[in-house]
Amino acid sequence: MSAERATDRVSLTESAGACSSHSGSESVGQHVALDVVMARAAGENFPVALRLLPRRLRDHLEAIYGYARLVDNLGDEFPGDRTAALDWADSELDALFSGSPRHPVFRRLAPMIQLFSVPRLPFDELLAANRQDQHKTRYETREELMDYCALSANPVGHMVLAVFDAATPERIAASNAVCSGLQILEHLQDVAEDARAGRVYLPAEDMARFGCAVEDLSASEAGTGLRELVAYESGFARELVEAGIPLVRSLNGYARLAISGFVAGGLAGLDAIEKAGFEVLGGVRSAGRPGLLRRFIPVYLGRRRRADRARASP
Repeated sequence: MSAERATDRVSLTESAGACSSHSGSESVGQHVALDVVMARAAGENFPVALRLLPRRLRDHLEAIYGYARLVDNLGDEFPGDRTAALDWADSELDALFSGSPRHPVFRRLAPMIQLFSVPRLPFDELLAANRQDQHKTRYETREELMDYCALSANPVGHMVLAVFDAATPERIAASNAVCSGLQILEHLQDVAEDARAGRVYLPAEDMARFGCAVEDLSASEAGTGLRELVAYESGFARELVEAGIPLVRSLNGYARLAISGFVAGGLAGLDAIEKAGFEVLGGVRSAGRPGLLRRFIPVYLGRRRRADRARASP
């Protein structure tokens, strides 16, 4: 993911040019082009299963992804005043929910909101997570990090379930676990990149437990302490993502297909980290399509693999 993010940052920076903190709200929108925002959709969070969905459903899911990507780009990579840029996104939400969306990313959301009566709260929560990133760069405990995931990841699952008319309390709880697990996976994949940006999403109490210092996150390769820490966090993330298997069993049709893809993608990404010996500093750890497909079939059938059952046994 790091290479993709670097490419995306170049595109965003080039389009922004000499944008400064004094740029007006209109110029912020001009600098966040739709093609830049959607550049990662094919390779990051949208697994192969989504290609099997009908166009109408793919459009809604890609619109959700586009919004999440836009606010993330503004919060992480915008070359001007990022707080002001997030304020611009807030004003675009105002326009969207008043029935007059302006920016293409927000216009793509309008049909979904109208058809499924999606409330504004999950959009505001994703925006709040990126506002938090502007001033909070460390997390002391796992509970504190999970509170962040509740803003930065879980709202996406709420919107996805709404699109499939499948949002029951039990499914939302399982979706929250899956989305938080996927967020932790992304943090593990991006340890070095986040450290260069001055952010650490590994809980400080866990780092202390494994004798890992912040400086270790900038090394050329992971030391023993960091690898043990990544193994520990990966195990927790795997437990969360596996909550998606009973969620899949509760679904039918296209909803089952789509959610299976998300769960399988998370498990495959964790498999890739484990296969690399929990080395997360030396490059991108991608499962690739074969790894994803190996995971997809048992997940779609609502089963845990034998190796996973053995791993979970005391």
